Amino acid sequence: MNYIQTEIDGVWIIEPKVFTDPRGYFMESFKKAEFEENIGKVDFVQDNESKSSFGVLRGLHYQKGEYSQAKLVRVIKGKVLDVAVDLRKSSPTFGRYVSVELSEDNKRQFFIPRGFAHGFVVLSEEAIFTYKVDNVYAPQAEASIVYNDATLGIDWPLAPQQLLLSPKDTNGKAFAEADYFE
Repeated sequence: MNYIQTEIDGVWIIEPKVFTDPRGYFMESFKKAEFEENIGKVDFVQDNESKSSFGVLRGLHYQKGEYSQAKLVRVIKGKVLDVAVDLRKSSPTFGRYVSVELSEDNKRQFFIPRGFAHGFVVLSEEAIFTYKVDNVYAPQAEASIVYNDATLGIDWPLAPQQLLLSPKDTNGKAFAEADYFE
């Protein structure tokens, strides 16, 4: 695998080696020893999967305090723009975001450490999105930042009228009101 450090410390793009032939393809999507050698120790405890249609925007979500989660995400069908926002007050990149296109074609993965808000928008007819997390979901610790917060200035590739959001995401907090990490 090729591990690419993004401009935000701790956030990585991972490109697997894909072997193709007339039958299809094969790839290793996760190899613990190699991951830990390149990124560090993370104890993933749960795998999640979602299916969404074109224009669905999920995010910007995070879990507060001891319930924070590191995530390793990828798309197994379709295409999304995936975004991670740095919520670590002590970080030189606090309040900045990094984005990457994940698709069934490029097979890229995105590692987002604890201390980040995360979201994605579906750019294909539908997308199946999977992620490993290092902490279980805790509804009492869940928080959401509104996707179009002017302070963050995220460059979403779809017009607002093309987006489909849940009430939770429509009513997310402003970045200035978010719960930050130290």
